[in-house]
Amino acid sequence: MLDKTYEAAAVEPRIYEAWEQAGAFRAGAGAEPGAASYSIVIPPPNVTGSLHMGHALNNTLQDILVRFERMRGRDVLWQPGMDHAGIATQMVVERQLAERQEPGRRDMGREAFVQRVWDWKAESGGMIFNQLKRLGASCDWSRERFTMDEGLSRAVLDVFVSLFKEGLIYKDKRLVNWDPKLHTAISDLEVQQIEVKGNLWHFRYPLEKGETYQAPVAFDDDGKPTEFETRDYIVVATTRPETMLGDTAVAVNPEDERYKDLIGKYVILPLVGRRIPIVGDDYADPEAGSGAVKITPAHDFNDFEVGKRHNLAMISVLDREATVTLAENEDFLAGVPQSEQLARTLAELDGKERFAARKLVVAMMEEAGCLDRIEDHVHMVPHGDRGGVPIEPYLTDQWYVDAATLAKPAIASVREGRTAFVPKAWEKTYFEWMENIQPWCISRQLWWGHQIPAWYGPDGGLFVEKSEAEAIAAAQEKYGRPVEVVEMGEALRRWETGEGDRIALHRDEDVLDTWFSSALWPFSTLGWPDKTEELANYYPTSVLVTGFDIIFFWVARMMMFGLHYMKTEPFKTVYIHALVRDEKGQKMSKSKGNVINPLELIDEFGADALRFTLAAMAAQGRDIKLATNRVAGYRNFATKLWNAARFVEMNGGTRPERFNPATVRQTVNRWIVTETGRCGAAVTEALEGYRFNEAAGAAYRFVWNTYCDWYLEFAKPIFNGADEEAKAETRATAAWVLDEILKVLHPFMPFLTEELWARTVEGAAPRANLLALTRWPGAIVGDEDAAAEINWLVDVITQVRSVRAEMNVPAGAQVPLVITGAGPVTATRLETHGALISRLARCETITLADAPPQGSAQIVIGEATYCLPLAGIIDLSAERARLSKELGKIDEEISRINKKLSNQKFVDNAPEEVVEGEREKRADYAARRAKVDEALARLAGLA
Repeated sequence: MLDKTYEAAAVEPRIYEAWEQAGAFRAGAGAEPGAASYSIVIPPPNVTGSLHMGHALNNTLQDILVRFERMRGRDVLWQPGMDHAGIATQMVVERQLAERQEPGRRDMGREAFVQRVWDWKAESGGMIFNQLKRLGASCDWSRERFTMDEGLSRAVLDVFVSLFKEGLIYKDKRLVNWDPKLHTAISDLEVQQIEVKGNLWHFRYPLEKGETYQAPVAFDDDGKPTEFETRDYIVVATTRPETMLGDTAVAVNPEDERYKDLIGKYVILPLVGRRIPIVGDDYADPEAGSGAVKITPAHDFNDFEVGKRHNLAMISVLDREATVTLAENEDFLAGVPQSEQLARTLAELDGKERFAARKLVVAMMEEAGCLDRIEDHVHMVPHGDRGGVPIEPYLTDQWYVDAATLAKPAIASVREGRTAFVPKAWEKTYFEWMENIQPWCISRQLWWGHQIPAWYGPDGGLFVEKSEAEAIAAAQEKYGRPVEVVEMGEALRRWETGEGDRIALHRDEDVLDTWFSSALWPFSTLGWPDKTEELANYYPTSVLVTGFDIIFFWVARMMMFGLHYMKTEPFKTVYIHALVRDEKGQKMSKSKGNVINPLELIDEFGADALRFTLAAMAAQGRDIKLATNRVAGYRNFATKLWNAARFVEMNGGTRPERFNPATVRQTVNRWIVTETGRCGAAVTEALEGYRFNEAAGAAYRFVWNTYCDWYLEFAKPIFNGADEEAKAETRATAAWVLDEILKVLHPFMPFLTEELWARTVEGAAPRANLLALTRWPGAIVGDEDAAAEINWLVDVITQVRSVRAEMNVPAGAQVPLVITGAGPVTATRLETHGALISRLARCETITLADAPPQGSAQIVIGEATYCLPLAGIIDLSAERARLSKELGKIDEEISRINKKLSNQKFVDNAPEEVVEGEREKRADYAARRAKVDEALARLAGLA
């Protein structure tokens, strides 16, 4: 006997353990002989990570798909794994060492530190896998992979070495995002844009002696200059005054009439004395500021591109710690004449921290008469998401992948339809990134990660090999002498002094960007570079489920590497899910205090309720506004299903062995069989099209409305009646439909459905399988006539109830129902189902008539009109006043919202989620207004 209530906290761990003991999630479990494969690789969470709402959504959607396909008999693999998360993991362990007052990583050395990280992983890493199990994720945990396990590390070595030898990996000096706290390059994804209240400093750069130009200083109403003054300087603006020390040009737009004649001339850089050219470049916007911009190629990404176009010097004035470095800086001093000003600049600024230097530069510019003005300026400043300090564009030697070459076949794959994005609109984003792709910086100045397999010898010797032994062999062949590998410092010393009998090599100390190993994920996790059975069976994978923010960082790179090494796309479909926001539509963040912890929701409502909520709200291209009450609502849905199962059980509902739904005779049973088939077909079609919300919606409506509210209500008189044959058939049908419901709901609510599957077998044959390995419902041949008849009955009862509610008819009032224009079919149906209509719609009598009674509310269903005489039952004038008052309030709200949305300043400046929220409220009010209008029209008809 089922318990009175369903206790998710007690059931879920027990069910998951049963799945694991049965091997239900192993690759190929439950597959039909010769079945086609279906595979998904999990977006590998960080080894330091814990489950957040993005993980919950992403993994719920993947689990729905793999459970669905597993039940369809496919050979399914959901490949799990974790990312080593270079920066994050290294920070965790370094913080732990500091807290324990143990030696730091540089004190203990690289080998000992890396071992400490491995020890930490063994003890504390990978907590998120257990959290994914709490969510119900049905991965094949026996195949768990890690981006630094032995197999994946071998794959990384193979790819790096082969790409280098193909000329697709190389070393170059370019700008990177540099974290001055962590002393490493970081990817764009690890950069957070933070709004800062700062300043915009306008500086005067003097023209070379004797040069002047006419600067406009007054303008008419059309913006045309009316007054000019002769100037011997150009005004430029900056938010980072300390970088001006590295300026190598001033850029103006070649179409800007103010400056056209200055192009090719020079200014003298204040505080330094460097003679720098004025160049014409479209990057300079005549409408922004003075129209002239300082160009610092070594400290700004846009300036770097301008510098390349005009062959400008690249002068870096900040070091790895963002400290000003001038005195020993050959690039800075090159071509700069000695002067008192230069000497003072060197004395006061060299060695200063960047923000201290900023204040000094501004003060010195003001003292020199070169400060034009200072403006308050709110702007976005990039910060490292781990280090938490502003990042610096930094000119440094790094390793790069020739992404432009690798991108070409990946672009063609999507253009030619071999890989499709869902929603399709994301293809535009993919193309924009891929067609403008820059070299990919893959080196990181860390110790935790895949150390770059490159060894350096004297005289610029570079040896990229899969092992130290191979590098030594290659070096010995080049130098013709014995070779040994030593630490970098020792190698540099030997090169300088010429000591030693052997040629000294040292290995590159950098490690690879974690996205490099992740780019191999779809094939490295299946055993590549070995030709494994899994690789042959499960590659290419079927679908990738991921967020839009890593289309470039991960999706595009998997496409590039998959095509290069496997000669085919790594996945056929890329499903891009939306963001999970809070109930107001705001992005969740710790600073706002609006983060919703999925584990807390699981504790309170159960995993099934959270999963169903996320699926039901996962409309393509629309962010999810998650409110706790929505999760509570779907817990009520789980309770509704549990109570329905108890009701069937208490009424003797047990499916007999070899039950055949096609043989049922009762109209209501033929109807529910038909609707069951329609539900299964609708859910199947929606899941095949990645319309998760439609699939969940179809299942929800069938279970809550069709089965629980209507079928079981219609079944009550049969259960309580004397017709034993009808009773037995209805009991069997109710139990059979419940089984079909459990199958259809299983991908969404696996714990509850598996528990009911195991518990609802009293008096029946034991289950042949766990529900997780049971076949998905097949096509059902229904009875369209029976379905039409009972759906007509539902429609009549629903609409009568709706009119009663709209017209504020007292709940206990029994109202006559008079039908006009009824044809023979309707008349027969009324005779058959009159008792049900009377009981469920609270109708005093049901009669046929030639004309509608005076003062009746009328409903048209099919060819007939259904009339409710209400004139003597409700106070027409009071009801009209109530509805008119409500209409007035609605119109006030609509007017208020329209006024707000017609204010372009509000639309442009308010957060997107706030504007969208107002539009949604207006739509809700408009729908409510239509209902009130309809009710008022009915009242007018009564009069």
